[in-house]
Amino acid sequence: MRFASLGSGSKGNATLVEAGATRVLIDCGFSCAEVEKRLARLALSPEDLDAILVTHEHSDHIAGVARLSRRYRLPVWMTPGTEAAHKGGDLDHCQRINSHCAFRIGDLQVQPFPVPHDAREPCQFVFDDGRRRLGLLTDVGSITRHLLQALDHLDGLILECNHDPQMLADGPYPPRLKQRVGGPFGHLSNQQAAEILDNINTDRLQHLVAAHISEKNNRPALALASLAAVVGESSFGILAADQPAGMPWLSLD
Repeated sequence: MRFASLGSGSKGNATLVEAGATRVLIDCGFSCAEVEKRLARLALSPEDLDAILVTHEHSDHIAGVARLSRRYRLPVWMTPGTEAAHKGGDLDHCQRINSHCAFRIGDLQVQPFPVPHDAREPCQFVFDDGRRRLGLLTDVGSITRHLLQALDHLDGLILECNHDPQMLADGPYPPRLKQRVGGPFGHLSNQQAAEILDNINTDRLQHLVAAHISEKNNRPALALASLAAVVGESSFGILAADQPAGMPWLSLD
């Protein structure tokens, strides 16, 4: 299994996961032209995709989904609540998922799990190719026991480190937006991300990626330092997925 990011942040998100002959895109907050350009960096095109999975209906995750799906006849998997809240046009190939039930796309088994976020029926995912497990967790406001159980004993983890609480408090956002971002249905802070790591078994981790880092309320160095403080001197590297370039392929051996 391997994974990459086409971009991560408030201006657009898209993540690639590949196992065997199966390749899926998780979220698409970019235009078709932008997705095509970013896929080309990884020597891919939309024709190489098998499906699009959607975590929730916020525009930085779903803005390009309907058009990409229609243009390339890609099935889209999302919860019924996300489908009902989607305002980007009808989806011709929509597969509804239960956020508590695993499903299979080709060589990948996908386990969704519900998360606290200010969306209709948001979920995140764990991917399993039969040998390795990859977890994706962004757009979460608070830590739940179910979330921790889903992320235990992973081989790879993409983990939201959205904001530094002090930078958020001192930053340019209006008070209401600050409350939303830092609230129980908002986004994970660096410290919350570190708390998650401290409460799951990380012995198998090969790759840890800090994601959805705010350009105004955080710095990659702060996010990486918070995660490193928990895992210490590990045999794996900790990387940051950014907005312009995303992150290149990382393999789980």
